[in-house]
Amino acid sequence: MWCDGAVSASQARVDYPVHTRQLSNGLVVVVSPDHSVPIVAVNLWYDVGSRDERPGQAGWAHLFEHLMFQGSANVASGEHLNALQNVGGSVNATTSFDRTNYFETVPVGALDLALWMEADRLATLADHLDEANLDTQREVVKEEKRQRYDNVPYGHVMPQLLELLFPAGHPYAHSTIGSMADLDAATPETAQAFFARHYRADNAVLTLVGDISPKEGFKKAERYFGWIPGWNRRQRPAAAALPALAEPQRHDVWSAVPADAVYLAWRLPERDTTPFDAADLALAVLGQGQASRLHLGLVRGRQVAAGASAAGLGLIGGNSVGYAMARGLPTVGTAALEAALREEVARLANEGPSEAEVDRAKVQYSREWLSELSQFDARADELSAFATLHRDPERVNRRLFEIMRLGVDDVAAAASAWLAADSAASLCYHQEVTDAST
Repeated sequence: MWCDGAVSASQARVDYPVHTRQLSNGLVVVVSPDHSVPIVAVNLWYDVGSRDERPGQAGWAHLFEHLMFQGSANVASGEHLNALQNVGGSVNATTSFDRTNYFETVPVGALDLALWMEADRLATLADHLDEANLDTQREVVKEEKRQRYDNVPYGHVMPQLLELLFPAGHPYAHSTIGSMADLDAATPETAQAFFARHYRADNAVLTLVGDISPKEGFKKAERYFGWIPGWNRRQRPAAAALPALAEPQRHDVWSAVPADAVYLAWRLPERDTTPFDAADLALAVLGQGQASRLHLGLVRGRQVAAGASAAGLGLIGGNSVGYAMARGLPTVGTAALEAALREEVARLANEGPSEAEVDRAKVQYSREWLSELSQFDARADELSAFATLHRDPERVNRRLFEIMRLGVDDVAAAASAWLAADSAASLCYHQEVTDAST
Protein backbone atom coordinates (compact mmCIF):
# COMPACT_ATOMS: atom_id res chain seq x y z
CA MET A 1 0.00 0.00 0.00
CA TRP A 2 2.81 2.42 0.78
CA CYS A 3 4.75 4.18 -1.97
CA ASP A 4 7.51 6.65 -1.02
CA GLY A 5 5.70 7.32 2.23
CA ALA A 6 2.40 8.18 0.56
CA VAL A 7 -0.68 6.27 -0.51
CA SER A 8 -1.65 6.73 -4.13
CA ALA A 9 -5.33 7.14 -4.98
CA SER A 10 -5.38 3.81 -6.80
CA GLN A 11 -3.97 2.01 -3.75
CA ALA A 12 -6.03 3.84 -1.14
CA ARG A 13 -8.61 1.17 -0.41
CA VAL A 14 -9.16 -1.15 2.50
CA ASP A 15 -11.32 -4.23 2.37
CA TYR A 16 -12.97 -4.87 5.71
CA PRO A 17 -15.97 -7.21 5.39
CA VAL A 18 -19.20 -5.31 5.95
CA HIS A 19 -22.57 -7.06 6.24
CA THR A 20 -25.74 -5.07 6.84
CA ARG A 21 -29.32 -6.00 7.64
CA GLN A 22 -32.34 -4.06 8.87
CA LEU A 23 -34.62 -5.71 11.40
CA SER A 24 -38.39 -5.46 11.01
CA ASN A 25 -38.51 -2.82 13.75
CA GLY A 26 -36.12 -0.58 11.79
CA LEU A 27 -32.89 -1.26 13.68
CA VAL A 28 -29.93 -1.29 11.28
CA VAL A 29 -27.38 -3.99 12.14
CA VAL A 30 -23.83 -3.97 10.76
CA VAL A 31 -21.48 -6.92 11.30
CA SER A 32 -17.79 -6.87 10.38
CA PRO A 33 -16.09 -10.15 11.33
CA ASP A 34 -12.45 -10.15 12.40
CA HIS A 35 -11.26 -13.34 14.06
CA SER A 36 -7.76 -12.13 14.96
CA VAL A 37 -8.65 -11.65 18.65
CA PRO A 38 -11.49 -13.30 20.67
CA ILE A 39 -13.27 -10.03 21.45
CA VAL A 40 -16.22 -8.12 19.99
CA ALA A 41 -16.77 -4.37 19.86
CA VAL A 42 -20.43 -3.43 20.35
CA ASN A 43 -21.35 0.03 19.11
CA LEU A 44 -24.77 1.68 19.18
CA TRP A 45 -25.29 5.00 17.43
CA TYR A 46 -28.54 6.82 18.15
CA ASP A 47 -29.34 9.49 15.59
CA VAL A 48 -29.74 12.22 18.19
CA GLY A 49 -27.33 14.94 19.23
CA SER A 50 -27.39 18.51 20.41
CA ARG A 51 -28.69 19.67 17.01
CA ASP A 52 -31.94 17.84 17.80
CA GLU A 53 -32.58 19.76 21.00
CA ARG A 54 -35.56 22.08 20.87
CA PRO A 55 -35.51 25.56 22.45
CA GLY A 56 -35.19 25.13 26.20
CA GLN A 57 -33.52 21.71 25.88
CA ALA A 58 -29.84 22.66 25.46
CA GLY A 59 -27.80 19.85 26.99
CA TRP A 60 -30.55 17.23 27.06
CA ALA A 61 -28.90 14.88 24.55
CA HIS A 62 -25.81 14.77 26.76
CA LEU A 63 -27.95 14.44 29.87
CA PHE A 64 -29.48 11.31 28.35
CA GLU A 65 -26.07 9.82 27.77
CA HIS A 66 -25.75 9.83 31.56
CA LEU A 67 -29.32 8.75 32.25
CA MET A 68 -28.82 5.64 30.12
CA PHE A 69 -26.54 4.29 32.88
CA GLN A 70 -29.07 5.05 35.62
CA GLY A 71 -30.80 1.67 35.43
CA SER A 72 -33.62 -0.04 33.56
CA ALA A 73 -36.16 -2.80 34.19
CA ASN A 74 -33.65 -5.57 34.85
CA VAL A 75 -30.40 -3.67 35.41
CA ALA A 76 -29.77 -1.62 38.53
CA SER A 77 -28.22 1.82 38.46
CA GLY A 78 -24.49 1.56 37.72
CA GLU A 79 -24.71 -2.17 37.03
CA HIS A 80 -24.22 -1.79 33.26
CA LEU A 81 -20.68 -0.60 33.86
CA ASN A 82 -19.91 -2.96 36.73
CA ALA A 83 -21.19 -6.11 35.08
CA LEU A 84 -19.19 -5.67 31.88
CA GLN A 85 -16.03 -4.43 33.57
CA ASN A 86 -16.14 -7.45 35.87
CA VAL A 87 -15.88 -9.78 32.86
CA GLY A 88 -12.99 -7.85 31.33
CA GLY A 89 -14.94 -5.44 29.16
CA SER A 90 -14.56 -1.70 28.64
CA VAL A 91 -17.62 0.57 28.47
CA ASN A 92 -18.23 4.22 27.61
CA ALA A 93 -20.50 6.65 25.80
CA THR A 94 -20.20 10.07 24.16
CA THR A 95 -22.50 12.77 22.87
CA SER A 96 -21.83 15.13 19.99
CA PHE A 97 -23.73 17.51 17.75
CA ASP A 98 -24.98 14.77 15.43
CA ARG A 99 -25.22 11.61 17.51
CA THR A 100 -25.06 9.84 20.83
CA ASN A 101 -23.14 6.57 20.94
CA TYR A 102 -22.77 3.79 23.47
CA PHE A 103 -19.97 1.29 23.12
CA GLU A 104 -18.33 -1.62 24.85
CA THR A 105 -15.56 -4.02 23.90
CA VAL A 106 -16.00 -7.42 25.53
CA PRO A 107 -14.68 -10.97 25.40
CA VAL A 108 -16.73 -13.12 23.05
CA GLY A 109 -18.29 -14.91 26.00
CA ALA A 110 -19.74 -11.65 27.33
CA LEU A 111 -21.34 -10.53 24.06
CA ASP A 112 -24.80 -11.81 25.00
CA LEU A 113 -24.65 -9.94 28.28
CA ALA A 114 -23.68 -6.68 26.54
CA LEU A 115 -26.46 -6.98 23.95
CA TRP A 116 -29.06 -7.92 26.54
CA MET A 117 -28.25 -4.90 28.69
CA GLU A 118 -28.23 -2.52 25.71
CA ALA A 119 -31.63 -3.83 24.62
CA ASP A 120 -33.03 -3.68 28.14
CA ARG A 121 -32.26 0.00 28.57
CA LEU A 122 -33.52 0.89 25.11
CA ALA A 123 -36.81 -0.90 25.78
CA THR A 124 -37.45 0.02 29.41
CA LEU A 125 -35.37 2.97 30.60
CA ALA A 126 -38.16 5.50 30.10
CA ASP A 127 -40.35 3.61 32.56
CA HIS A 128 -37.71 4.02 35.27
CA LEU A 129 -37.00 7.73 34.91
CA ASP A 130 -38.00 9.38 38.14
CA GLU A 131 -37.13 12.61 39.91
CA ALA A 132 -34.33 11.03 41.95
CA ASN A 133 -32.58 9.52 38.91
CA LEU A 134 -32.96 12.73 36.95
CA ASP A 135 -31.65 14.88 39.79
CA THR A 136 -28.62 12.64 40.28
CA GLN A 137 -27.49 12.75 36.65
CA ARG A 138 -28.42 16.39 36.20
CA GLU A 139 -25.99 17.28 38.97
CA VAL A 140 -23.31 15.08 37.40
CA VAL A 141 -23.68 16.91 34.08
CA LYS A 142 -23.73 20.32 35.75
CA GLU A 143 -20.53 19.48 37.62
CA GLU A 144 -18.96 18.33 34.35
CA LYS A 145 -19.91 21.68 32.85
CA ARG A 146 -18.24 23.51 35.72
CA GLN A 147 -15.05 21.45 35.48
CA ARG A 148 -14.67 21.40 31.69
CA TYR A 149 -16.18 24.74 30.66
CA ASP A 150 -16.95 27.24 33.40
CA ASN A 151 -13.91 27.00 35.66
CA VAL A 152 -11.02 26.36 33.26
CA PRO A 153 -9.08 28.83 31.11
CA TYR A 154 -10.48 29.14 27.57
CA GLY A 155 -13.28 26.76 28.57
CA HIS A 156 -15.95 28.60 26.60
CA VAL A 157 -14.06 28.82 23.31
CA MET A 158 -16.28 26.41 21.39
CA PRO A 159 -19.65 27.72 22.69
CA GLN A 160 -18.58 31.27 21.87
CA LEU A 161 -17.32 30.37 18.38
CA LEU A 162 -20.58 28.58 17.61
CA GLU A 163 -22.55 31.66 18.63
CA LEU A 164 -20.41 33.77 16.29
CA LEU A 165 -20.71 31.34 13.36
CA PHE A 166 -24.39 30.43 13.49
CA PRO A 167 -27.51 32.55 13.93
CA ALA A 168 -29.59 32.18 17.08
CA GLY A 169 -31.84 29.14 16.86
CA HIS A 170 -29.62 27.29 14.39
CA PRO A 171 -29.11 23.62 15.40
CA TYR A 172 -25.35 24.20 15.73
CA ALA A 173 -25.55 27.53 17.54
CA HIS A 174 -25.08 25.90 20.94
CA SER A 175 -22.66 23.31 22.29
CA THR A 176 -23.51 19.84 23.55
CA ILE A 177 -22.89 20.74 27.19
CA GLY A 178 -25.96 22.98 27.16
CA SER A 179 -26.99 25.48 29.81
CA MET A 180 -27.65 25.23 33.51
CA ALA A 181 -31.12 26.71 33.10
CA ASP A 182 -32.17 24.18 30.45
CA LEU A 183 -30.76 21.29 32.46
CA ASP A 184 -32.73 22.50 35.48
CA ALA A 185 -35.89 22.69 33.36
CA ALA A 186 -35.94 18.95 32.58
CA THR A 187 -38.63 16.96 34.38
CA PRO A 188 -39.27 13.21 34.38
CA GLU A 189 -42.19 13.77 32.02
CA THR A 190 -40.28 15.90 29.52
CA ALA A 191 -37.29 13.54 29.74
CA GLN A 192 -39.55 10.58 28.94
CA ALA A 193 -40.92 12.45 25.93
CA PHE A 194 -37.38 13.20 24.71
CA PHE A 195 -36.47 9.54 25.11
CA ALA A 196 -39.57 8.35 23.24
CA ARG A 197 -38.87 10.72 20.35
CA HIS A 198 -35.21 9.78 19.83
CA TYR A 199 -34.38 6.48 21.53
CA ARG A 200 -36.10 4.05 19.18
CA ALA A 201 -34.97 0.96 17.36
CA ASP A 202 -35.61 2.65 14.02
CA ASN A 203 -33.42 5.59 15.02
CA ALA A 204 -30.36 3.46 15.85
CA VAL A 205 -27.52 1.51 14.29
CA LEU A 206 -25.97 -1.49 16.04
CA THR A 207 -22.48 -2.43 14.85
CA LEU A 208 -20.57 -5.55 15.86
CA VAL A 209 -16.88 -5.87 14.97
CA GLY A 210 -14.78 -8.82 16.02
CA ASP A 211 -14.79 -12.56 16.50
CA ILE A 212 -18.30 -13.23 15.25
CA SER A 213 -19.85 -14.35 11.97
CA PRO A 214 -22.49 -12.29 10.15
CA LYS A 215 -25.05 -15.06 10.66
CA GLU A 216 -24.41 -15.18 14.39
CA GLY A 217 -24.38 -11.40 14.69
CA PHE A 218 -27.73 -10.95 12.96
CA LYS A 219 -29.22 -13.81 14.99
CA LYS A 220 -28.16 -12.23 18.27
CA ALA A 221 -29.38 -8.79 17.19
CA GLU A 222 -32.77 -10.26 16.34
CA ARG A 223 -32.92 -12.16 19.62
CA TYR A 224 -32.17 -9.20 21.85
CA PHE A 225 -33.55 -6.24 19.87
CA GLY A 226 -36.07 -7.68 17.44
CA TRP A 227 -38.95 -7.67 19.92
CA ILE A 228 -38.64 -3.94 20.68
CA PRO A 229 -41.37 -1.98 18.85
CA GLY A 230 -40.33 0.28 16.01
CA TRP A 231 -41.88 2.89 13.78
CA ASN A 232 -40.66 4.37 10.54
CA ARG A 233 -37.10 5.68 10.61
CA ARG A 234 -37.15 9.42 11.07
CA GLN A 235 -36.36 11.34 7.91
CA ARG A 236 -35.01 14.79 8.57
CA PRO A 237 -35.58 17.44 5.90
CA ALA A 238 -32.39 18.30 4.06
CA ALA A 239 -30.37 20.79 6.08
CA ALA A 240 -29.91 24.19 4.50
CA ALA A 241 -26.24 24.99 3.98
CA LEU A 242 -25.17 28.46 5.10
CA PRO A 243 -22.58 30.32 2.99
CA ALA A 244 -19.32 31.63 4.38
CA LEU A 245 -19.80 34.59 6.69
CA ALA A 246 -20.46 37.72 4.67
CA GLU A 247 -19.32 39.99 7.49
CA PRO A 248 -16.68 39.19 10.10
CA GLN A 249 -18.01 38.45 13.58
CA ARG A 250 -15.88 39.31 16.60
CA HIS A 251 -15.88 38.83 20.34
CA ASP A 252 -13.24 39.96 22.84
CA VAL A 253 -12.93 38.38 26.27
CA TRP A 254 -10.92 39.65 29.25
CA SER A 255 -10.32 36.73 31.57
CA ALA A 256 -7.85 35.17 34.00
CA VAL A 257 -6.19 33.09 31.30
CA PRO A 258 -2.49 32.13 31.30
CA ALA A 259 -1.82 33.95 28.03
CA ASP A 260 -3.52 35.96 25.32
CA ALA A 261 -5.02 33.79 22.62
CA VAL A 262 -6.68 34.33 19.25
CA TYR A 263 -9.14 32.00 17.55
CA LEU A 264 -10.42 32.30 13.99
CA ALA A 265 -13.33 30.13 12.85
CA TRP A 266 -15.17 29.52 9.60
CA ARG A 267 -18.32 27.89 8.33
CA LEU A 268 -17.36 24.96 6.13
CA PRO A 269 -19.41 22.58 3.94
CA GLU A 270 -20.88 19.54 5.65
CA ARG A 271 -18.67 16.57 6.43
CA ASP A 272 -17.62 13.80 4.05
CA THR A 273 -18.08 15.95 0.97
CA THR A 274 -15.32 16.87 -1.47
CA PRO A 275 -15.39 20.58 -0.52
CA PHE A 276 -15.14 19.77 3.19
CA ASP A 277 -12.39 17.21 2.67
CA ALA A 278 -10.36 19.70 0.65
CA ALA A 279 -10.86 22.44 3.25
CA ASP A 280 -9.90 19.98 6.00
CA LEU A 281 -6.64 19.22 4.19
CA ALA A 282 -6.02 22.96 3.87
CA LEU A 283 -6.46 23.31 7.64
CA ALA A 284 -4.00 20.46 8.13
CA VAL A 285 -1.47 22.30 5.99
CA LEU A 286 -2.14 25.42 8.02
CA GLY A 287 -1.94 24.06 11.52
CA GLN A 288 -1.50 20.33 12.14
CA GLY A 289 1.90 19.24 13.39
CA GLN A 290 5.32 20.81 13.70
CA ALA A 291 5.73 21.03 9.91
CA SER A 292 2.57 23.13 9.57
CA ARG A 293 2.64 26.76 8.51
CA LEU A 294 1.43 28.08 11.83
CA HIS A 295 4.04 26.21 13.84
CA LEU A 296 6.87 27.09 11.48
CA GLY A 297 5.70 30.68 11.02
CA LEU A 298 4.43 31.75 14.45
CA VAL A 299 6.11 29.44 16.95
CA ARG A 300 9.54 28.79 15.44
CA GLY A 301 9.85 31.64 12.94
CA ARG A 302 8.52 34.89 14.35
CA GLN A 303 8.35 33.46 17.88
CA VAL A 304 5.14 35.28 18.69
CA ALA A 305 3.20 32.20 19.83
CA ALA A 306 3.76 29.46 22.37
CA GLY A 307 1.51 27.19 20.33
CA ALA A 308 -0.65 27.33 17.22
CA SER A 309 -2.91 24.87 15.42
CA ALA A 310 -5.84 24.47 13.04
CA ALA A 311 -8.45 21.76 12.47
CA GLY A 312 -11.84 20.97 11.03
CA LEU A 313 -14.90 19.74 12.92
CA GLY A 314 -17.01 17.73 10.51
CA LEU A 315 -20.80 18.05 10.96
CA ILE A 316 -23.63 16.62 8.89
CA GLY A 317 -26.37 19.26 9.14
CA GLY A 318 -25.50 21.52 6.21
CA ASN A 319 -22.30 23.02 7.60
CA SER A 320 -19.15 22.06 9.43
CA VAL A 321 -16.71 24.20 11.39
CA GLY A 322 -13.03 25.01 10.82
CA TYR A 323 -10.78 26.93 13.18
CA ALA A 324 -7.23 28.18 13.67
CA MET A 325 -5.73 29.39 16.91
CA ALA A 326 -2.57 30.85 18.37
CA ARG A 327 -1.64 31.27 22.01
CA GLY A 328 0.75 34.14 22.63
CA LEU A 329 4.01 34.56 24.48
CA PRO A 330 4.06 36.92 27.48
CA THR A 331 5.81 39.71 25.57
CA VAL A 332 3.44 39.62 22.58
CA GLY A 333 0.20 41.56 22.65
CA THR A 334 -3.09 40.28 21.31
CA ALA A 335 -3.05 42.67 18.35
CA ALA A 336 0.36 41.47 17.12
CA LEU A 337 -0.64 37.83 17.66
CA GLU A 338 -3.87 38.25 15.71
CA ALA A 339 -2.11 40.08 12.88
CA ALA A 340 0.44 37.28 12.52
CA LEU A 341 -2.24 34.59 12.56
CA ARG A 342 -4.33 36.41 9.97
CA GLU A 343 -1.30 36.90 7.76
CA GLU A 344 -0.60 33.15 7.64
CA VAL A 345 -4.26 32.39 6.97
CA ALA A 346 -4.44 34.97 4.19
CA ARG A 347 -1.27 33.66 2.57
CA LEU A 348 -2.73 30.16 2.36
CA ALA A 349 -6.09 31.41 1.07
CA ASN A 350 -4.50 33.67 -1.54
CA GLU A 351 -1.56 31.58 -2.71
CA GLY A 352 -2.67 28.03 -1.92
CA PRO A 353 -0.48 25.21 -0.60
CA SER A 354 2.45 23.52 -2.25
CA GLU A 355 2.18 19.99 -3.57
CA ALA A 356 4.58 18.80 -0.87
CA GLU A 357 2.36 20.31 1.83
CA VAL A 358 -0.74 18.59 0.46
CA ASP A 359 1.09 15.28 0.17
CA ARG A 360 2.23 15.59 3.77
CA ALA A 361 -1.34 16.31 4.93
CA LYS A 362 -2.65 13.28 3.04
CA VAL A 363 0.03 11.02 4.49
CA GLN A 364 -0.88 12.25 7.95
CA TYR A 365 -4.55 11.57 7.28
CA SER A 366 -3.87 8.07 5.93
CA ARG A 367 -1.69 7.17 8.91
CA GLU A 368 -4.35 8.29 11.38
CA TRP A 369 -7.20 6.67 9.44
CA LEU A 370 -5.49 3.28 9.10
CA SER A 371 -4.43 3.37 12.74
CA GLU A 372 -8.04 4.12 13.69
CA LEU A 373 -9.43 1.22 11.68
CA SER A 374 -6.90 -1.20 13.16
CA GLN A 375 -8.76 -0.98 16.49
CA PHE A 376 -12.01 -2.92 16.82
CA ASP A 377 -13.83 -0.24 18.80
CA ALA A 378 -12.80 2.61 16.49
CA ARG A 379 -13.66 0.57 13.38
CA ALA A 380 -17.09 -0.18 14.81
CA ASP A 381 -17.61 3.52 15.51
CA GLU A 382 -16.72 4.51 11.93
CA LEU A 383 -19.06 1.85 10.53
CA SER A 384 -21.86 3.16 12.73
CA ALA A 385 -21.08 6.71 11.62
CA PHE A 386 -21.35 5.98 7.90
CA ALA A 387 -24.42 3.80 8.44
CA THR A 388 -26.16 6.51 10.46
CA LEU A 389 -25.16 9.63 8.57
CA HIS A 390 -24.96 8.27 5.02
CA ARG A 391 -26.83 4.93 5.09
CA ASP A 392 -23.61 3.43 3.67
CA PRO A 393 -21.32 1.63 6.16
CA GLU A 394 -19.22 0.18 3.32
CA ARG A 395 -17.98 3.70 2.66
CA VAL A 396 -15.41 2.96 5.37
CA ASN A 397 -13.52 0.98 2.73
CA ARG A 398 -13.63 3.87 0.23
CA ARG A 399 -12.99 6.76 2.58
CA LEU A 400 -9.22 6.85 2.18
CA PHE A 401 -9.59 6.95 -1.61
CA GLU A 402 -11.88 9.97 -1.30
CA ILE A 403 -9.07 11.85 0.45
CA MET A 404 -6.15 10.62 -1.62
CA ARG A 405 -7.73 11.57 -4.95
CA LEU A 406 -7.75 15.26 -3.98
CA GLY A 407 -5.02 17.32 -5.59
CA VAL A 408 -3.27 20.56 -4.79
CA ASP A 409 -5.72 22.53 -6.97
CA ASP A 410 -8.69 21.14 -4.98
CA VAL A 411 -7.11 22.17 -1.71
CA ALA A 412 -6.15 25.61 -3.01
CA ALA A 413 -9.69 26.22 -4.26
CA ALA A 414 -11.17 25.18 -0.92
CA ALA A 415 -8.78 27.41 1.03
CA SER A 416 -9.71 30.36 -1.18
CA ALA A 417 -13.45 29.70 -0.95
CA TRP A 418 -13.80 28.85 2.73
CA LEU A 419 -10.77 30.09 4.70
CA ALA A 420 -10.59 33.72 3.69
CA ALA A 421 -9.52 35.92 6.58
CA ASP A 422 -12.42 38.33 6.02
CA SER A 423 -15.01 35.53 6.39
CA ALA A 424 -13.65 34.35 9.74
CA ALA A 425 -15.28 34.82 13.09
CA SER A 426 -12.68 35.93 15.62
CA LEU A 427 -12.51 35.32 19.33
CA CYS A 428 -9.73 37.04 21.26
CA TYR A 429 -8.80 36.25 24.85
CA HIS A 430 -7.00 39.07 26.64
CA GLN A 431 -5.15 38.30 29.82
CA GLU A 432 -6.91 40.07 32.66
CA VAL A 433 -4.51 42.19 34.67
CA THR A 434 -5.06 42.02 38.42
CA ASP A 435 -3.72 44.34 41.05
CA ALA A 436 -1.39 42.25 43.22
CA SER A 437 -1.79 44.72 46.09
CA THR A 438 -5.47 44.02 46.57
